[in-house]
Formats: sequence, structure tokens, C-alpha cells
Amino acid sequence: MAFRLPSLRRNWPTASMLARGLIATVLVACIGWGGALYAANQSVQGAKKAEDAGFDGDAPTSILIEASSGSVLFEKNADELRAPSSMMKLMTVEVVFNAIKKGDIKLTDEYRISENAWRRGGAPSGGSTMFAAINSKVSVDDLLHGAIIQSGNDACIALAEAMAGNERIFAADFMTKRARELGLTRSTFANSNGLPDPGNKMTVRELGILARHIILDYPEFYKLFGEKEFTWNKIRQPNRNPLLNSMEGADGLKTGYTKEGGYGMVGSAVQNGTRLIVVVNGLEDADDRASEAKKMLEWGFRNFETRTLIAAEQPVGYAKVFGGESRSVKLVAKTPVKVMVHKNGSDKLIARIVYSGPVRAPVEAGQQVGVVKVWRSGNIAVETPVYAAESVGTGSTMRRAIDGASELVIGMFRAGAEKL
Repeated sequence: MAFRLPSLRRNWPTASMLARGLIATVLVACIGWGGALYAANQSVQGAKKAEDAGFDGDAPTSILIEASSGSVLFEKNADELRAPSSMMKLMTVEVVFNAIKKGDIKLTDEYRISENAWRRGGAPSGGSTMFAAINSKVSVDDLLHGAIIQSGNDACIALAEAMAGNERIFAADFMTKRARELGLTRSTFANSNGLPDPGNKMTVRELGILARHIILDYPEFYKLFGEKEFTWNKIRQPNRNPLLNSMEGADGLKTGYTKEGGYGMVGSAVQNGTRLIVVVNGLEDADDRASEAKKMLEWGFRNFETRTLIAAEQPVGYAKVFGGESRSVKLVAKTPVKVMVHKNGSDKLIARIVYSGPVRAPVEAGQQVGVVKVWRSGNIAVETPVYAAESVGTGSTMRRAIDGASELVIGMFRAGAEKL
């Protein structure tokens, strides 16, 4: 069921907001089964603690995400940086997936297993390995199987050395660069496999964002995460993901453990057409890791459903235009804005349009102006881009002068008020 948003009014920004060019329009919405939407001009007072989300999680850091919309159903210390351990291999394989997609490398390319890869990540290392033989040549396809299914440290090192020359360059120039392109602003990498290093840090939120990207953007490669075993060098190893054999619809992604980071997992499952992604980290026992991830997924499937808040191309609100033929421009979302809500319909939603502005004319139809962010019970649930629904041409010299004077006066007024 879609719910129509009333026209949104602009909240005059503070002087500091004017300096940054950020303007937000706020809407508080209470959605019940009747589909009514009530609005008030009111600001967000910050996210509530995870304890208010209706789930009692035991993991020190965790997050539960609905994959299609990116809606966050639960989070606990989701922005705390921790050692990601082998879960960091998701970043390594994403770099490889992207290179294949761009045509820079092929699945059939063969990479040599160096002594470094064999000694630090292979049979002599005592860690997770695909048991690739020293100086052997292994295809990219098989290395991906080894890295994903067997969590092979040797496979990751071989990929890194072949693509970048050595692991340090791969971590800095490939993994970090690609992470920033994907919006992972806090993750840092020192190697390709998550072996202990102070430079390896990720949050469960960014691991969840990365997992969602892999699922949605690389469906042909994502199938690897659900394969239950892989044999290399005549050694058969099962997939290390315990959810694959214990939960309906589970098909990925990655486990991890180091003494520094504890036990962690990125998992995903599909039930009744809905895919959820769970990330937990910092647990003290492998069994706790598995049970916690499963418990969170089952809680999400049991208690939530997808509702459409704003239909595609439906007016979301208006942005103020500077120096245009019109003083505002109508905003729309190109795709439906959907959010996971409790099945009892009792959630309180807050929708906030954030854009850089006033938007300077001319404005082209289809130009991205900002985003609409939706909070559910105090936690950010979804964020979707909004676009200009129509073009706005440049206004007259008089109109531009009036708009300029208006913004100057408002800025001075707010600056003075803040000093009082």
C-alpha cells in the first residue's frame, strides 16, 4: 500500500547549515493499517538505542538489513570499528568481481602461487587455506572458489599479488579505493585476507553495505557463496558458513575469526521473496556466532514486512530554487521508497529530505537534488535519491537579485540569533 506524502515545507537552516549548503525538510509520519499519514514540522532528535528496536541481541556489534531497500531492521554498535577477520575477504573478492565486470581480467586467467602466498596463506601457515601448491598456476575462477568457499588466505594473497604486485599495494590502491567508491568511508585494509593487522578495521554497517552490493550487483558471482563444498589439490573442504545447513533460504556469505576481532559472520537468507542480511562480530564462540546470526534472521522474517511509503515518480516534496523562473522544484523518487515495518503497523516513521541548496537554476528534469531519509523508531531505515521532476530555467536578473538578498538576510538573522 502506498502512502501519499503532503507537500513538504522548507525549514530555514542555521548559519552553519547555510555555510555547508545543507537544507532539510522534516516529516513525522505515523503509519497504521488504515494507511493514514500525519505530518508535522519537527526535527529529528537522534537515533534511539538498539534496545528500543524490539530484539535482544547478544553480539557486541550487529546489524540486520533488508536487502532490496537497504532498510535497517536492527543495529547495535553498528559503527564501531573492529577487526573484520576473514569477513574482510568480501572486499577482496568484490575488487576481483569488479575487475572481471570491467573486462580488466578474466575468469580463465591463471595466477602463480608465490612462495609468499604459500608460506603465509597456504599449507605451512596453519590457517584457512585452499592448499594451492607452491609455484603452481591457478585460474581466477578457482582462486575465487578457494577464497569464498574455503576461506583460503593463499587464494587471496595470490589474487592480490597478481593484480597489484604485492598485498600492501592491493590493500591501499585497490581495496581502499574501491571501498570509498562504494561509500565505505571508515573501512581500512592492510592485507587481502583479514589476517591479524592493526590496519584491518571495518564496521558491521559497512560489511552489511558491502554484502548488499555484492548480492545486488553480482548475482552471477554471488552463487559461489552458497556452494557447500570445493575440492582443490585433491582436498575437499566444506563451506564454513553454518547457516547453509541450518536455515531455510540461507545462501551466503562469510565467517571470520581472529583473537583480536572475535567470532563474526556476514549471512544472508531469502524467505517468501524477502532477503535479509545479518552481520555480527565480537562473539566469543563459533556456536554463539551461528546461533546469534540465525536468531536475528528468524526474528526479522517473523516480525517485519515490506511497505511502500512513496510510489515511483510520486511527488515527495519541493526544493527551493535560487535564481530560477520558479521559486521551487518538485522532487520525485525514480524507484518506490519502501521500508520494512513491523507487521502490527505500529511503527513511527520520520521522513527527511536533505538537499544542497537552495538549488541553483537552471535545474534539469531528472537531475538528482538530494535524498529522502526514513527513520523507523529513531533508527535510519532507508535512504533513497530524489530528483527534479521538471526543468526550471534561469530567472530574470531581478529574480536572482531578490533571491540573493533574501538568502543574505536569512543568514545574518540566523547568525545573530545563534549568538543570543
